[in-house]
Amino acid sequence: MTEISPAAPEAKAAESGDVSAAFDDFMRAFEAFKDTNDERLAEIETKLSADVVTTDKLDRINKALDELTLKGRRPPLSAERGTARPSEHKQAFESYVRGGDEDGFRRLEQKALSAGTNADGGYLVPVETETEIGKRLAAISPIRAIADVRQVSSGTYRKPFMTAGPAVGWAGETDSRSQTTSPTIAALDFPAMELYAMPAATAALLDDSAVNIDDWIAAEVESAFAAQEGTAFVSGDGTNKPKGFLAYTTAAEASWSWGKLGYVVTGTSAALPSSNPSDVLVDLIYTLKAGYRANARFVLNRRTQATVRKLKDADGHYLWQPAAVAGGEASLMGFPVTEAEDMPDIAANSLSLAFGDFRRGYLVVDRLGVRVLRDPYSAKPYVLFYTTKRVGGGVQDFDAIKLLKFGTS
Repeated sequence: MTEISPAAPEAKAAESGDVSAAFDDFMRAFEAFKDTNDERLAEIETKLSADVVTTDKLDRINKALDELTLKGRRPPLSAERGTARPSEHKQAFESYVRGGDEDGFRRLEQKALSAGTNADGGYLVPVETETEIGKRLAAISPIRAIADVRQVSSGTYRKPFMTAGPAVGWAGETDSRSQTTSPTIAALDFPAMELYAMPAATAALLDDSAVNIDDWIAAEVESAFAAQEGTAFVSGDGTNKPKGFLAYTTAAEASWSWGKLGYVVTGTSAALPSSNPSDVLVDLIYTLKAGYRANARFVLNRRTQATVRKLKDADGHYLWQPAAVAGGEASLMGFPVTEAEDMPDIAANSLSLAFGDFRRGYLVVDRLGVRVLRDPYSAKPYVLFYTTKRVGGGVQDFDAIKLLKFGTS
């Protein structure tokens, strides 16, 4: 039997950082543990006690197993992340944020002019920080989480679509074919507007090397960005901000046309109908074509949700159901529910409930690059960080989202 050094597998796993290698190390250590334990049990049976050497060996392997198990469960500390160094951009950014040192950015500008800008416009954050901000926004911004998100490098994203296609038809094998007409193409423009936040830090916080600058900036700006985005994606007017889906022209479903969002009325002002109220939800669901219903969901605020969650079907079963698992989504009539606080409360003629495939219906445009301008002067003794990103948004498929209007027409 080959003895295993309890330190060897741990060192190998830490150096390689490879999951499969760590698992192999663990399995080898476990096999050694079983062999040694079998040897100990055999010694107890024959000698009525285990050899001290065998017991000590078993204890060492057991500790090695515990270390490997714990190492696999916890995230690596900064000292355990291997020999990979932070990018030059990240190092320059950290020096700038902590002490206002711009030399690192100037060296980057000499290598690639896109790495930073002058101090008046702020400096581009490294990719790691931008990614962290994007992840946090996706987690807490309700419409961003369900919409189609595109990253662009220009100020405006233009999406072409066909308003009239070429002539098509059926023909026999030897029949003549008429010349097809050319398709008519139009375009939707989604300009990216500037969104900003200004977190403040103390000198003590910036001097603390244990503080992760990426996490700190992302955490500070996430709530401000998410709140502004949430309002804009629902009701923004498109002036210096994204255009919300409720800001578009609406039309009764019977007279719907491209460029408008269709709606179904409840037939009762500021309320669901008193008789068979769930019928209007059925009508709303089936205004959506089958291709959109597969990934459709309801969007409403918590007060409207409190109203619809009281509805029951003919058998007395609630139409609203809580999430089946931790971290899951509630459902209404079998479709997931997204709670967006910026949706309007139920009122006369309000559009308080939306239903559709928002991944196909609404587009969020992120211009690459988040900028930070360090300001140690305006709010002494605090250091302000003017953080900006450019975001756009709007409806990209007017057939994918339908609304419920709490009115009679």
